[in-house]
Amino acid sequence: MASELNLEIVTPFGKLLDSNIKSCTVPGTQGEFQVLQNHAALISTVEIGSVKVEYTDAKSAYIAVSGGFCEVKDNRVTIMVESAEMADQIDAKRAEAAKKRAEERLSSKRADIDYNRAKLALVRATNRLKIAGRP
Repeated sequence: MASELNLEIVTPFGKLLDSNIKSCTVPGTQGEFQVLQNHAALISTVEIGSVKVEYTDAKSAYIAVSGGFCEVKDNRVTIMVESAEMADQIDAKRAEAAKKRAEERLSSKRADIDYNRAKLALVRATNRLKIAGRP
């Protein structure tokens, strides 16, 4: 077994993070869960939400993620998601505009609107706004 806990966050666009950490909290489908060193092996689905990362130097960071999967095995946490964005890199104006567009789509009565897609867009935009500006 590895002596440190490693976190890797991967999206279809590449690797966002690969770092040794103290712990991370992941938004699982059945609720949030925290992973510490020597955690039992598991595989979980990941919901839209935030991953909280606590680094070994006592600093922490928040990452906005969308749906995907998480695997924990041998002190390695691998999170594979559709998208991931560090809190300090979120464009709040863009997220606010996306939220407004989604709300407009949901409130319209047009037959050509995909309401499930609009609901997901609203949840993602709201999540990004909630996380924006966190350390």
